[in-house]
Amino acid sequence: MMARTKILRAASAIALSSTVLAATTLGAQLSVVGVAQAAVVNRIEVRGNQRVDADTVRGFMQITPGQNVSEADQDAAVRRLFSTGLFSDVRISQSGGTLVVQVDENQIVNQVLFQGNSKIKDEQLIAAVQTSPRGAYSSATTEADVQAIRDAYTAIGRSDAVVSVNTQTIGQNRVNVIFNIQEGDRTKIASISFVGNSAFSDARLKQVIALRESGILSFIQRNDIYAEDRLRTDEEALRRFYYNRGFADFRIVSSVAELDPAQNAYFITVTVDEGERYTFGDVAIDSSVPGIDTQSLYSELETEPGEVYSAKKVEDTLVNLTNRVANAGFAFAQVTPRGDRDFTNRTIAIDYVIDQGPRAYVERIEIRGNTKTRDYVIRREFDVSEGDAFNQVLVQRAKQRLEDLQFFETVSISTAPGAEPDRVIVIVDVVEKATGELSVGGGYTTGGESEGPVAEIGVTERNFLGRGQFIKVSAGFGQDTRNYTLSFTEPYFLGRRLAAGFDVYHATSSSGDYDTERTGGDVRIAAPITEDLTAQLAYNYKQEKFGDDNGFFITDINNVNPGDENYVETFSTCGDPNPVGNQVEPNTTPPVGVSAPLYTDSPIINEAICDSPYVTSSVSYSLTYSTLDNARDPRDGFFLQAGQEFAGLGGDANFIKTTGKGSYFHLLNEEFDVIGSVSGGGGNVSTLGGDGLRVFDSFFKGQDIVRGFEYKGIGPRQNGVSIGGTNFANASAEATFPLPLISRDLGFRGAVFADAGSLWGSEFEGENGVVGTDAELRASAGVGLIWASPFGPLRVNYAHPFMKEDFDETQEFSFGFSSRF
Repeated sequence: MMARTKILRAASAIALSSTVLAATTLGAQLSVVGVAQAAVVNRIEVRGNQRVDADTVRGFMQITPGQNVSEADQDAAVRRLFSTGLFSDVRISQSGGTLVVQVDENQIVNQVLFQGNSKIKDEQLIAAVQTSPRGAYSSATTEADVQAIRDAYTAIGRSDAVVSVNTQTIGQNRVNVIFNIQEGDRTKIASISFVGNSAFSDARLKQVIALRESGILSFIQRNDIYAEDRLRTDEEALRRFYYNRGFADFRIVSSVAELDPAQNAYFITVTVDEGERYTFGDVAIDSSVPGIDTQSLYSELETEPGEVYSAKKVEDTLVNLTNRVANAGFAFAQVTPRGDRDFTNRTIAIDYVIDQGPRAYVERIEIRGNTKTRDYVIRREFDVSEGDAFNQVLVQRAKQRLEDLQFFETVSISTAPGAEPDRVIVIVDVVEKATGELSVGGGYTTGGESEGPVAEIGVTERNFLGRGQFIKVSAGFGQDTRNYTLSFTEPYFLGRRLAAGFDVYHATSSSGDYDTERTGGDVRIAAPITEDLTAQLAYNYKQEKFGDDNGFFITDINNVNPGDENYVETFSTCGDPNPVGNQVEPNTTPPVGVSAPLYTDSPIINEAICDSPYVTSSVSYSLTYSTLDNARDPRDGFFLQAGQEFAGLGGDANFIKTTGKGSYFHLLNEEFDVIGSVSGGGGNVSTLGGDGLRVFDSFFKGQDIVRGFEYKGIGPRQNGVSIGGTNFANASAEATFPLPLISRDLGFRGAVFADAGSLWGSEFEGENGVVGTDAELRASAGVGLIWASPFGPLRVNYAHPFMKEDFDETQEFSFGFSSRF
């Protein structure tokens, strides 16, 4: 028993000793590990650096002597040094209390060179790449630059451009970076096709989108350059097109652009699901906000029962109702359209519901991406500002206004939470585009004071100095004409939506019956009354001179030698009814026996020429109402304009001139894109005071109101010379259509038209030789060829006058061309 107890005691002692020894050993090991993981660094030694100072390297590491440095700290220091872009390799090791940092510095870029490029200039490529002279060379950066250069060439329609990069060592750890470029050929768009469309043909849908198939004029128009973002933009254009024509369920199933490397051309296929076409059903307005009279809001509706459904009209109604209730003091009222489809009758009933929206305020408007355009130019398009109640409808209207400025490639508006739950940050992201234009034009015109070959050169900037201002300087030259113009417009005068500006011009012409010279200008201001109605007020000043300084050949009856047919004398015909001259001009047959001014066969015009120069000082105003869907190529809407001019604020003229004109466009056939239009106009001028009306203050009309007649071809005349009229009226009806068997991408359209009008009335009625003072109707009918050429609109008309007077002057063919590129 005693022996067993001793054995147990010995075993316990051994076990206890083993446990203590194991614990001691483990503690020692943990201590060693702790020393390895975090040791005190007394000194940092930098090796391998040539340009970068050692203290700079130590600063990047963020490790200081006396600090316990672990492996994690060393790894973090390596990452920081790499992130500077100064080093190609970094290694850190620790020897006792010394931390050794071994670096290999990146080479320095001496020059960035481009070889093989001609379509994109060096300056543009330098802006596209990140590698720059005097910066650190990085192979990763240059590879990214290669892709950036490829993207730049894709953007100009050269998707097969090949780009490579190599370096040239020049000593002292410096290199030249050379990008080698093979620009390749232009990548074309071979075809654009649509699948699933039945309401509209491929040809019609191609007119909706901006991308075009490559053709003979593509090298000028540059609208056959494929880019994915352009295709996305065209998708949105197709949606708007269908939504505004009743197809509320329209969707794009897919849009695919396949590049055929063999042809270096894209084949674009857009698959659509048109859905059914709807009309508006019942339209109602309901409100849960106390104090809002819904019956008074029905005048703001743009949607009418029975009309073809249009998303744009719904949006316009939303804006109208939102503005109306906000102006009535309900800043947080929220208007929501609720549609109820009737699939059987294919109608959509709209209920505009007005609820109390969340009380959210605009904390700030943050603008990003604008490098040229000033912030305030963008901010002023918003009807809300910092501190105002946030309204999504008004924000979207601001987006549309910014897009309409044509200053930006893209405009996107998003929101972010503000500092408080009831605060919203409005974020505006823009991508700017070029707004300057150097234009050169040329062509040939018939009619007017510039008949014959004409040319124009001008410089236009639509966003002058990033202030949103418009400025244009131009000069025009014709066979016998010269004109120079300077125009400037500030669209937000005094910080308000007032367009103020001025025009200065000088024009001379020696074509026609007599020379003319005009110098003048105006100062104007225009204010929007509604979205569609604008008023303008202007002060106008001009000086006009007619005739020339040399006079005309007149035979002095008293000195004629009957036997000498070549004896002719030159006189100034104004101021002396019986001039005596002394210059012989041989081989000329002058009129015989003339002793009065002889600029034209009209004594009225001759006397007016002799009384020039004239000064006209006047004020004018006008009202313009426009609902056109497109100002340049309208297919639907009204354009109405009326105004008056009062002359007599000094100067030689005293008159009141009233004019008005209007046009209505309507798409007669959607499938074949037949556009109908009717237009009309009229005017009256009468004297103010007792001095009578100057002949040159009358209206001179012809082919501008009734095609088929010459410029100044109708109205009162004296001895065959136009003396103008005091009244005119005209009306016209026209239909235009694409030419069959010709691609619409070429921009040709045909036209048929009929015109009617008259010019009548004169203060010289009853004088010798004066005819045409009665309101006799002239009318014509004809056809036209219109070409939306890359250089500008061109039109050729043939009009046959079937109602005219014997003394009228006709011109059945007329040709007008205005070019720009």
